[in-house]
Amino acid sequence: MTAPDTGPAAWPDPTDDYVPHAPGYVDNPGPKIVTRRFRHPDSHTLERYLATGGYEGLAAALRRTPAEVHAEVREAVLLGRGGAGFPAGIKWGFLPPGKFPYYLVVNGDESEPGTYKDRLLMERDPHQLIEGCLIACYALGLRQCFLYVRGEMALAQERLAAALNEAYAAGYVGREILGSDFSVDITLTWGAGAYIVGEETALIESLEGNRGMPRLKPPYFPAAIGLYGQPTIVNNVETLSNLPWILRHGADAYKTYGSETSPGTRMLAISGHVERPGVYEVEQGVVTFRDLFYGEAYCRGIRGGRELKMFIPGGGSSPWFFPEQLDLPLEGRPVGAAGSMLGSGAIVVMDDTVDAVEAAHRVVRFFARESCGKCTPCREGTTWEERILERILDGEGRPADLDLLADIADNISPGPYPVAGWEAEGLEPVPFPPRQTTICPLGPSSVAPIASTLRRFRHEYEARITRRDSLPVTAEAPTPTPPADAEPTGVTA
Repeated sequence: MTAPDTGPAAWPDPTDDYVPHAPGYVDNPGPKIVTRRFRHPDSHTLERYLATGGYEGLAAALRRTPAEVHAEVREAVLLGRGGAGFPAGIKWGFLPPGKFPYYLVVNGDESEPGTYKDRLLMERDPHQLIEGCLIACYALGLRQCFLYVRGEMALAQERLAAALNEAYAAGYVGREILGSDFSVDITLTWGAGAYIVGEETALIESLEGNRGMPRLKPPYFPAAIGLYGQPTIVNNVETLSNLPWILRHGADAYKTYGSETSPGTRMLAISGHVERPGVYEVEQGVVTFRDLFYGEAYCRGIRGGRELKMFIPGGGSSPWFFPEQLDLPLEGRPVGAAGSMLGSGAIVVMDDTVDAVEAAHRVVRFFARESCGKCTPCREGTTWEERILERILDGEGRPADLDLLADIADNISPGPYPVAGWEAEGLEPVPFPPRQTTICPLGPSSVAPIASTLRRFRHEYEARITRRDSLPVTAEAPTPTPPADAEPTGVTA
């Protein structure tokens, strides 16, 4: 039995705050596309899903041809939510014709520092993700989908496994779905907690039973040569979770939210020094960073009334922003032109109590630990970046260390590296993305905190370095003059 869905006009009560059964989620006012069931304690069950319009998007898709479903997604301009922000409909079009079988791989290995929105989607609304997978498989003529979940996300794995069992039993997954000739299997697997597996080719390596390490591109673009050597589409959890709504309400309804070039909503995980951190669903290209940090519907200001010092707009791998960038909209193009990226939707806010050198070291240390070691510039460079920063923090830094840091960073990611503009100093932004000497972006990601803080807070580095050339010079002791009547010692100078 299904109940009518109130549709896109049914916004949450603006007085609502955190949702106890969805830890970290804030049910703020505004459009809700992928989180609209979160307020229900049983949102992860098939019963609740069907009562709120579940699998109606799949039914709508099956009434159309696969080509029409693909065209609908392309028309909606559904941008990828995993980091790159590439349109899903265009990405699907890269599959070469006639090279069956095709595979769909769902990237649920959410590991970017500060990100936890995909985990909530898998825990709170697993059927929405499964329905999105089915719609994508139908549109592309796929018969096999692989759900890859991060190893530490035990509850997400359990909820997805239970939802898959329910969906198979009810006939939504398996053979001849909903009485059609469409059949598909969905396999659930999980990793061992490696950051590098968030990169799509490393994820494919892990799925094949190998150590998670990125592949060279070209020729290993997944759409051409992916899982088991076959054409493969890799999509993010949130990206696929949008599909049921789009197929149910249409691309035109989807584009009424957000901006012209970035329609719809996206989930953002805000952590750090704000009064109300959490996961929010917001309209793309409409809300600004200032709205997000200071708005009553969102984070409600910097913690304790302090001043904003800096913020990371797209997870640990993105260049840092500062108060001058607060009025940028949450949209990929303007953020990229300003010197950073929105990435996977993780925003880390730091107030004026934060030491820039310590903050940079914390992020660099993460990337040094997570480097898979395949590329020499990343394997060696990230380690040396960490060591030099530790030396500076331990009070043993050298004046030459700052230039050495910049040189190592330049060997990993040849400059100019993307950085935010600084109008007061007459410095223009360097647009994103960076160049790289590595197979994947992990190495260049380690450069982001160094390039950002060295440009803006070089004085904080210098204050920690003992400048030996500025120490007071101790005068040499004068040579004693022997008395005139002293006996000769027989020793000559």
